[in-house]
This record gives sequence, structure tokens and C-alpha cells, in this order.
Amino acid sequence: MRANTLIMIVLAGIFGVLAVVLVNIWLAGQRSALAQSNGVQVSTVVVAAVPLKFGDALSTDKLREIAWPAGSVPTGAFKTVKEAMAGNGARQALQSISTNEPVLAAKITGPGQRATLSAVLGEGMKAVSIRVNDVLGVAGFVFPGDRVDVLLTREVRGNDGADKSFVDVLLQSVKVLAVDQVADESKDAPQVVKAVTVEVNTKDAQKLTLAAGAGQLSLALRQAAESKSETNERVTLADLTADTPEDVAKRQAELDRQAAEDAARKQADQKIDGLAKAVERVGSQIDQMSKAKPAPVVVAAPQAQQPVKEVVKYVQPEPPKQATVGVFRGVKLETYEVPRQD
Repeated sequence: MRANTLIMIVLAGIFGVLAVVLVNIWLAGQRSALAQSNGVQVSTVVVAAVPLKFGDALSTDKLREIAWPAGSVPTGAFKTVKEAMAGNGARQALQSISTNEPVLAAKITGPGQRATLSAVLGEGMKAVSIRVNDVLGVAGFVFPGDRVDVLLTREVRGNDGADKSFVDVLLQSVKVLAVDQVADESKDAPQVVKAVTVEVNTKDAQKLTLAAGAGQLSLALRQAAESKSETNERVTLADLTADTPEDVAKRQAELDRQAAEDAARKQADQKIDGLAKAVERVGSQIDQMSKAKPAPVVVAAPQAQQPVKEVVKYVQPEPPKQATVGVFRGVKLETYEVPRQD
């Protein structure tokens, strides 16, 4: 190849690269001029160059800077990649970040920190795990980032001795942090899990811990955009059959009557058993007495009795001290008591 041809090729390449650089500079100047003409100041924001998931470490090849209106920069955004990577140690993603999505400080860890569950918790919040199964865990369709209601099913014994079951809504709109040991919100494949970890405040954490031993906890998945609490009431077995209060009262009265009859029957059976045992004991004692030899009885000889003499004594009755005297006054008889004179 001739030297002139080689020189021409090299010069063409140099001019081509120079042309590309100049065109980019010109386009950047045009964009800046256009923004300034519209009265909008331009800033830069660091976004994800590739999709990031929970636990991914940030690096310069996974981030890039894009132009962003200065007046609408998101809170916690970084202006440069160098600013996002500043500090001792790498940062990790705390949640899924899509391509061209701004990388915010709340979505990544601090320098040198790991992407653990404690880094995801909000201020003053606690993480509490709930034991679930394939039914109580909404068949595995609960994922990190979802909102759920926590239901408590209990069975207590009433004053009448009958067991009563009911369900209460213990907590509403609780954020799910992790299922089993997975806290990645990008997970979308249903999977049956044994535990679900939720984010609650201190008082609600106490309620969950106490409720775990008082009854059975289950989850109800809420709509993704629904976070408001709603009015709820206790549900009992009577609500399942749509019975009226009168029907419930009649059924309860019948149950009470049957319970009273069973108690009386049981008491009568106990008395009969007691009598039967008493008769058996008496019969056993009689058998023992009949088998025993009678002891000889010593009878004392009768003593001679003295003859009784009867003495008859006549007692002269004492004469009355007064005498009755009758006097006729005309046809009328009048009587008088007068002292007796011997």
C-alpha cells in the first residue's frame, strides 16, 4: 500500500472522530439553549443504567447521569455518579430499581452497609414474623412490599360453659417486608412459605406476639393502592347462618336445657352408683357376720323378789268449809254461800 493512501485513511478517521465530537458539543449547546429559552434550568440526576434488585452492589458501570429539570429533582437523588459512589465501601440496593429510574438515597444502603432487613425498616418501626402455611399465607401470593390485614381467630368458653368461636381484624394495611428469608420486592413467582415478616410499630408488635399464642393468625391480601383503614366488626358463628337474635337465643336456650338435663342425668347416675356401692358394702358385711362364729352369751341368774303386800287405808274426806243456802224471794230463787258450822 502506498504511503499517500495510508495517510489519507488516517486523516479520514481523525476527521470523522472530530466531526462526531463537534456534533455532540453542538447538540448539547442546542439543548442548553433551548432549555434556557424556555426558562427551565437543567440539572443532572443519577439513574440506573441496568435493572437493579435487592442486594445488588452499585458500581460506575451500573449508573449513569441524565439531564433533569432543576426544579423537579427528586428528594434524595444524586447529581453525579461520583457523589453516589462516595464514601468508604460499596452501597447496595434495598429494593428493585428499573433502568433509567432515579437512584435515591432511600433505595440504597449507606457506604459499606449491607442490604439487610434492618436497613429497610422505617424510623420507629419493628419487624415481626408470623407463622403461616399454604392457606393462612394466601396460598403463597403474598410478596415483599404487599399490604395485608392480619386476622385473629379465637375460641373461648362462655359463662354457660359452651365454646364460642369468632374472628377479629387485628391489624390493617401492614407492609410485608419479607417472605421466609426473601426480602426482594421483584419476586413475582408464587411460593408456599412458612413465615411472613411484617413492619409494625412497637405496640402492634406486642399485639402480634400476644395473638400468636392466643389464637390462629391469618393474612388477607389488600389492593396494592389501598392503604386506608376501614371499619370492621367481630364475626361469629351466628353470622355464618344469618340467624336473628331471637333464633340465636332459642338455640342457646335449647343448648342450656340439654346441658341441664345431662347434668341432672349424670348426678342421678352418680347417686345410683353410690347406693349400689352402699348395698354392696352392707351385703359384704352381712356375709362376713354370717361366716363368723357367735360368741357365748352369759346370762345372770334372776334374783328372788320379795312379796308385795297391799295395804288399804280409808281416808275420811274433809267437809266443805262453806254451805249453799237458797232463799225464795217471791218466785225467784237466790243462793248464798255461808260459812259452815259444825
